[in-house]
Amino acid sequence: MQGRTPNDKAVSLSLVHAGEPVASAASAKAPAYVAFDRKELMLILSIYGRKVSQGEWRDYAMDFLRDRAVFSVYARVSERPLFIIEKTPKLRNKQGQYAVTNQQGRILKRGHELATVLRVLDPQLAVVG
Repeated sequence: MQGRTPNDKAVSLSLVHAGEPVASAASAKAPAYVAFDRKELMLILSIYGRKVSQGEWRDYAMDFLRDRAVFSVYARVSERPLFIIEKTPKLRNKQGQYAVTNQQGRILKRGHELATVLRVLDPQLAVVG
């Protein structure tokens, strides 16, 4: 307690909520985000692991947004992603909710089944049904 004199009093702070009180936990839901499920991540990470072991890919990033989930693949950390794997559920009944985009923003493959869409990244990948 250096620098304190006997006349100094300890200051007690408390946090006060100035907004309206929340009625219940159900009304205070966290915003919904789109995410990859376990099966989808296993498919993506199996290809990612193979490409890393071959020295083609080095890093990845995952973003979970309100309207889509994004898995970005990088050759080096400091550059733009080589490929972007997206899941956009609102396109489920139209063009398919999965898409793979290249570095220039061109959609390489879009579809309803993730395993089929991912074949554009690894043509030797066999689709197991």
